[in-house]
Amino acid sequence: MPAYRTHAGPALWQTLLPLMSDVIDRDGFRANVGVVLMRQDEVFLGRRTGGRGWQFPQGGVRAGETPEEAVYRELGEEIGIDPDAVELLGQTRRWLRYRLPPRYVRRNQRPLCIGQKQRWFLLRLRQEEAAFDFARTSEPEFDQWRWVSYWEPVKEVIYFKRRVYARALTELARLAFPRSGPPPLPAWWERLGSGARRAASAAAD
Repeated sequence: MPAYRTHAGPALWQTLLPLMSDVIDRDGFRANVGVVLMRQDEVFLGRRTGGRGWQFPQGGVRAGETPEEAVYRELGEEIGIDPDAVELLGQTRRWLRYRLPPRYVRRNQRPLCIGQKQRWFLLRLRQEEAAFDFARTSEPEFDQWRWVSYWEPVKEVIYFKRRVYARALTELARLAFPRSGPPPLPAWWERLGSGARRAASAAAD
């Protein structure tokens, strides 16, 4: 198996900020869901179209939609996976927040969005392999994918999402590895910023 898989869809840029049907709270945080998709002990990681870094599938919760409904919609839209192909193992207990760096905030947008509040969901593939399809929307989120070790996405994701990734993966680890316990933290974990380490420690309590 190659180190990564390439999708032949068009290299289109996806807007960072949400459609107006998405929910933004009074503090300016957009309601969002994140998806940790597992196969055995590995997790799915996608490369954002145009080579803009690697991350988990995620997306906004639309008005009138539950977070769980948003998860299954995003799975279909972003990676072409239908609900019957996965098993839902659990979710984080509460919303996890991150702020956008100032240069990514569109000050002329109303309501103003300053960051995301995310509920993270852990899912496992029912089959060993899946036929990922990134072309279900006109602006694909991903153009490549690979399976990586459980903690690897914390290092791969863009810097301002690392704290949330560390906290979500730490909290979900007991569900991901109910028998053996989570894999040991990698050597680079200590080089994370103090915010990411504190977030992971809080999630483990």
